[in-house]
Amino acid sequence: MKKETRTVAHTALKGLHRKLTVKYSREKAGMVGSMGNRKSAGHLAALFTIIIWGTTFISTKVLLTDFKPVEILFFRFVMGFLALLLVCPHRMKGVNRKQEITFVLAGLCGICLYYLLENIALTYTMASNVGVIISVAPFFTAILSRLFLKSEEKLRIKFFIGFVVAMAGVALISFNGSRMELNPAGDVLAVLAAFVWACYSILTRKISSFGYPVILTTRRTFFYGILFMVPALFLFDFEMGLERFADMTHLLNILYLGLGASALCFVTWNLAVKALGAVKTSVYIYMVPVITVVTSVLILKEPATWVSITGAVLAVAGLFLSEYNGKGSGNRE
Repeated sequence: MKKETRTVAHTALKGLHRKLTVKYSREKAGMVGSMGNRKSAGHLAALFTIIIWGTTFISTKVLLTDFKPVEILFFRFVMGFLALLLVCPHRMKGVNRKQEITFVLAGLCGICLYYLLENIALTYTMASNVGVIISVAPFFTAILSRLFLKSEEKLRIKFFIGFVVAMAGVALISFNGSRMELNPAGDVLAVLAAFVWACYSILTRKISSFGYPVILTTRRTFFYGILFMVPALFLFDFEMGLERFADMTHLLNILYLGLGASALCFVTWNLAVKALGAVKTSVYIYMVPVITVVTSVLILKEPATWVSITGAVLAVAGLFLSEYNGKGSGNRE
């Protein structure tokens, strides 16, 4: 009798173990599938953002006929802030002092300093120099992530190979057969701009761990960025001149920069950082010169050269090399 009881109990335990094993396997598969979907969405968000950012030079070029760079910068981010406020008018509650400081620094780096340094650099050095130097931002992001982010995955040799390949491509696109002319003042400012963007990427990754909605965190970052921008307005002879927007061309282009490149794209970029991590998202910056070349050919009807085509291929190849870490790669959350 006891033997039969033990047998029944043993059989029941085996059956329960089998059920638990199957359940665990299904839950694990579901988690893997969910993580895969999240990463796919992150890549799409990053690619979408870069496509928009790669075309903004057209709108900026049009507006520069009647606007100063600092005026374009101010108007686009104020418009972006108001758009995000309209979409999500809720207040962010429960923000502690440490988190608030992170938002302040993100606004200072990603909204104010980066764009001001880039615009000032363009007045001292060639646009091609700035284009190449800004593309160093993913390298700075990778270094900073190893120092300050424990959640980021270990850097592999393919990331650095991809960086070299992509930089070669960006250089070919930017110089396109012309000779590189160094200008210490402008080039150093461009390096600082790349470093500041890397800092913004790290801060955005920190912010993503706070658990707040991305629209609210982006809006708060915009607020501080605009606040830091105000002193710069007096230094660069800012003029309100809202009557200039009576011109439909000016209005449509500032709407594209404010609603598309600022409000929408900073939200999608921050979503990508949240899903992929700071490093994997930042390497999409390699694609900006490629999008610029494609846009120039399709919209501005500028001729495509073999040098720019080769550069585009190398930049894309560098992106894939940096992103691909082999089977089972991904961020360690």
